[in-house]
Amino acid sequence: MIETLSHQTPLGEIVLAAQEDALIGLWFRGQKYEFATLKGERAENPDSALLREAVRWVDAYFEGRRPDPRALSLRPLGTPFREKVWEQLLNIPYGATTTYGALAHALNMPGGAQAVGGAVGHNPISIIIPCHRVLGTNGSLTGYAGGIERKQALLRLEQGG
Repeated sequence: MIETLSHQTPLGEIVLAAQEDALIGLWFRGQKYEFATLKGERAENPDSALLREAVRWVDAYFEGRRPDPRALSLRPLGTPFREKVWEQLLNIPYGATTTYGALAHALNMPGGAQAVGGAVGHNPISIIIPCHRVLGTNGSLTGYAGGIERKQALLRLEQGG
């Protein structure tokens, strides 16, 4: 059974998902690929300790307190390649950005920016796994499944504005 919990943030409602002992999803309600990686029945569970912990993390994030994403038990579900990209996203420091090309280089995939971009775009644990910190080669704000406006707002929050 997949447990879910909805929560209001300054950028709109999010939905979190957990299975067994790990967070497996966090999406803005209605965003592209919402629930795409989840198979099985879902049930809202406001009493889930794991989901409540993730909500506290999200609230701390929006208050500008820089919570550590590795403090949560995360298990994004995807192909081995995507999981490798998502793990790399956790290395991008709070307030910093990188590019798809730089991620590809870090993964020893020269010329693999497009494949990396596909994986970044399908990140099932938004905000906590910081896909919003990835920019186009020229620094442009390329796609974000939660919407470009939210990507801009998350980056402004992290840069103190």
